[in-house]
Amino acid sequence: MRRDYLILSFFICLKFILQWLVVHPDFELHRDEFLHLDQADHLAWGYLSVPPFTSWNSLLIRWLGNTEFWVRFFPALYGALTIWVIWKLVGKLGGDLFAKSLSAVALLCSALIRLNILYQPNSVDILCWTLVFYFLVKLIRDQDPKNWYGIALSFAFGFLNKYSIAFLGLGLLLGILATPQRKLLISKQVLFAILIFILLISPNLLWQWKNGWPVLTHMDYLSRYQLANNSRIGFLMEQLLFFYPSLFIWIIGFGALAFSKKYRDYRLIPWTFVLTLALFTFFKAKAYYAIGLYPVIVAFGAFQLSEFIRNSSLFKQAIRQNLLRSALLILPIGLFVPAVPLIHPFYSPERVLNSPPAYSKLGLNRWEDGKEYPLPQDFADMLGWKEMATLVDEAFAQMPEKGRTMVICTNYGQAGAINFYTQTLGLKAFTMNADYLYWFDLEEPVDHLILVRSDFEKLTEEEINFFEEHRLIGKVNHPLAREKGTTVHYLRGAKIPVNPILEEEIREEKKMWEREEN
Repeated sequence: MRRDYLILSFFICLKFILQWLVVHPDFELHRDEFLHLDQADHLAWGYLSVPPFTSWNSLLIRWLGNTEFWVRFFPALYGALTIWVIWKLVGKLGGDLFAKSLSAVALLCSALIRLNILYQPNSVDILCWTLVFYFLVKLIRDQDPKNWYGIALSFAFGFLNKYSIAFLGLGLLLGILATPQRKLLISKQVLFAILIFILLISPNLLWQWKNGWPVLTHMDYLSRYQLANNSRIGFLMEQLLFFYPSLFIWIIGFGALAFSKKYRDYRLIPWTFVLTLALFTFFKAKAYYAIGLYPVIVAFGAFQLSEFIRNSSLFKQAIRQNLLRSALLILPIGLFVPAVPLIHPFYSPERVLNSPPAYSKLGLNRWEDGKEYPLPQDFADMLGWKEMATLVDEAFAQMPEKGRTMVICTNYGQAGAINFYTQTLGLKAFTMNADYLYWFDLEEPVDHLILVRSDFEKLTEEEINFFEEHRLIGKVNHPLAREKGTTVHYLRGAKIPVNPILEEEIREEKKMWEREEN
C-alpha cells in the first residue's frame, strides 16, 4: 500500500510540473481568466455566462494573493484530483499498480494538460463528470444505494460550475433506462438524492429566474453565433484527438464495457457515453465539452489490459509481462511528447517570430475569423495584457489629483487584465461587455476617463470634445498579441456630466441583451 501511495504521489507531482513546463513564462493569463477573477469582487449566485462556483474559487485566489501562480495552480489541482479519482476507481475494480499507473499515464498524456493550463470552468467540469462515474461504478459494484448521494453531490457541484453537465445527466438517465440497471432507480435514496441536488442548485435557479434566465440567452447566443459554425463530423473526429496517445486504452475499455459479459452490469456506462455524445453531436457542441466522458473509459481499458497480461498464456513468463507493461507505459509518452510544443504555449514569443513552429500544418493557427496567424488564437489571447495595463497606469499618473477617473474598455479581456495587472491602487476598469455591464459603479460623478479601445474601434471627435484635454498615451505593440493595436486614451476634465451618458449607454446595452432573451 505504501508503494501504491508513493507512485500516486509521483504522478500527482509530475502533473503539477508538466502544467508549468508547457507554458513559457513570457505568456500571461488568458482573456477569459480575467473575467472569472473579477467575479470575486461581485459575488452572486449566477452570472450571464457561468454558474457561481468559479467566483468562489476566484475569491480564494484573491485571499491567497491574486498572483499568476495561484491562477495556474487551481486548474492543475483539479486535473491532479481527476487522476486521483481514476486511480481510486481502478482500485475499486480490482486493478493492480500497473493498471493504475497506465490510467495515470493516459490522463497525463492527453488534452487535459491543455485544458488544465487555463483557469476556466472546464477543469472542475471534467473532475465532476469523473466523480459521477466513480460513484456510479461504486453503486453498481457494491449495490449500495447510498452512492446515489455521491452522484447527486457531483452533479450539483458540476451544475454550479458549468451547465453542460446537464447533458451528462440526460445521457445517464437514458443509459439507465436502456439497460437492466434501471432497477437502480427503485430506491428511496434516489428520491433523497434528487432532493439534495435540487436543494443545492436552487439558489442558482432562483437567481436565473429573477434575472430572466440569462443561461437560455447565452445558450441561444452560442448556438447561433458559435456552435452553428461547428461541424458534426468535425466534432466526432476531434474526439479521437483528445486521448490519441492512449487511443488503444480507451478503445479497449469501451469495447470491453460494451461487449464483454464480464462487464454486463456496467453496460449503462457505454450507453451513457454514446447517448451523451449523440446529444452533443446533435446540438453541434464544441468538441471539448465531451472530454469528461473519457477518464472512466480509460480506467476500464487500463484494468482490462492489466487483466489480459496477467491471465494470458502468452505472457506467463514474468519477463514478458514486464516488457509488455513497460512498452504500454512508454507508448503514450512517446506519442505525446512530439506534440507538446505545438498544442501548448511552450515556445517563447521571440522563438515563434524568429523560427515559426509548424502550427499551420495542423491548422492550429487558424482563428475564428477563418484567417491564419503566427500563433493559435488561445496563445495570442495570452499576450499584450501587461503592456496594456502599463499604458493605463501611465495615463492615470498624468491625471489631476482632483476628480474621479474611470477606465472604460472595449471588451472584458481588456477590463479584467487591467484590473489584474494594474499597479495603481484602487483603479478599476469596466466595459459594456459580459458581466461588467452590471458592475458599473456610477454613484459618484466621473470627471476623467481613460479609454481602452480595440484597433477596430476608433475614438470620435464628438467623444474627444466632451473633455478639456485628450492625449493618446500609446498602443499595444506586441507583434503576436491578439490585442495588438489596442489604444489607450487620456481624457481629462469632462465639460458635461459623464454619468448620464454612461447610464444611457448601459441601458441601451441591457435592452439589446433583453431583446436577445426575447
